[in-house]
Amino acid sequence: MSDKLRVFHIRIWYNASIMPALDRYHQAVHNALIKDGWNVTNNPLTLKVGADRIHIDLAAERLITAEKGVRKIAVEIKTFAGASKIADLEEALGQYVLYRMALRRIEPDREMFLAVLQPIVVNQFQSRELWQAFFTDENGRVFGYDIESEEIIQWLP
Repeated sequence: MSDKLRVFHIRIWYNASIMPALDRYHQAVHNALIKDGWNVTNNPLTLKVGADRIHIDLAAERLITAEKGVRKIAVEIKTFAGASKIADLEEALGQYVLYRMALRRIEPDREMFLAVLQPIVVNQFQSRELWQAFFTDENGRVFGYDIESEEIIQWLP
């Protein structure tokens, strides 16, 4: 590849606002949120922070009570289906922190969550020390869902 063509490819990649491919279980999580009483407001939620643009899988809100108002969440769906669960955790944690930083600047009242299959919640996030540090060290938030019933099983913490 010539240097001129290489620069062209880099510019396209850098300037593009490419929508990411939907996760395998995107529709199941979308349906689970609705079943749980959430109104899905963005699919995906696109945030522009300065010159950068990010896409979080879903955004939803739900009225808590008239006094407390509306609770808003952003949801990044992770399958943890890669060859290495630790590599998947690294990627998920990096996305989570980046997205949370963007939300704090653009929509500070919206909470960030990872949506993961319930067996991952039980076998990883609740059972392994490094995964539990996501909650204690990063104030992370996760909900587990069931792919078959398309229901949210558990919210953590």
